[in-house]
Amino acid sequence: MRSSELEFFVDMLDARKVQIQKNIAGVEKELQELSSLELNDEGDHASVSNDNMREVAIGQQQELELLEIEVALGKIQDKQYGICEMCEEEISIQRLKVKPHAKYCIDCREIVEKQQ
Repeated sequence: MRSSELEFFVDMLDARKVQIQKNIAGVEKELQELSSLELNDEGDHASVSNDNMREVAIGQQQELELLEIEVALGKIQDKQYGICEMCEEEISIQRLKVKPHAKYCIDCREIVEKQQ
């Protein structure tokens, strides 16, 4: 992969990382606000509980993506970026543009998804 392409992906990954960190901070703030509410009846409790579960799920997904981004940035430094972890072939530039922290090429991703 050319250095200009790597720079493009570093910028893309860094921008997404910053956005996720902002999102996680927002989720944490939202959870704090939900926990400080004075609830009057069972309907309020149910609504807050539902909102709380949704915020936690969003936060967990964001944390996972953040870890994947960190791994991808490490691979760039180690000159291993864009290599499929399963077949060790290059991941297509088109796939990396859609998911710059992809671990697998399209074919291997389908295999992994079927196994899960």
